[in-house]
Amino acid sequence: MMPIVPKVEEGIVCDHIRKLILGDEAAFAALYEMHSSRVYRLAFRYLKDKTWSEEIVQETFIKLWLNRETLDADGDIWAYLSLISKRLSLNALREISKSTSLTIKLLTNIEEAYNGTEENIYANDLEQITEKLIHKLPRQQQLVYNLSRVNGLSHKEIAEQLCISPNTVKNHMVQALKTLKASLDFSYLFSLLLLLFW
Repeated sequence: MMPIVPKVEEGIVCDHIRKLILGDEAAFAALYEMHSSRVYRLAFRYLKDKTWSEEIVQETFIKLWLNRETLDADGDIWAYLSLISKRLSLNALREISKSTSLTIKLLTNIEEAYNGTEENIYANDLEQITEKLIHKLPRQQQLVYNLSRVNGLSHKEIAEQLCISPNTVKNHMVQALKTLKASLDFSYLFSLLLLLFW
């Protein structure tokens, strides 16, 4: 689910996209400024490494520039960027897995980030399970959860988007996690969920 944006901001983004399609470098720079940090956070969720994540940001925006003429002027630019960055991150993981030293580095980074590596084993299965559970959450909880976990927004950013207080955002997140915990069959899955997404 994508963040709710004011109509004025939506129009500005569409204007940037139209200009980008025509090769406007200033529009490209503006889109980079708007979305590069979110692309970085998304890549970091997969790679757990600053340098690798920065490379994904660069590659993502290089692809955006090279494929600018194929963009939909009224399309969702974040959906496009997140799809590219996810694919690039997964490709990077495949390449990392071919190198023993890089794999060790990745596992070390995951261990430092999560204080353990078991979550790496169950991550894919857990994502599929939680995806189904998330769709059963009340609408506001689902919206807050997706803005935070899927789109990578901070509690403050979500509060601004939804015109609610950061504390209300936090409460929705806490309640959503409680609901997910109650729905999961195994306690280790919930522990893993917290490690991966909290």
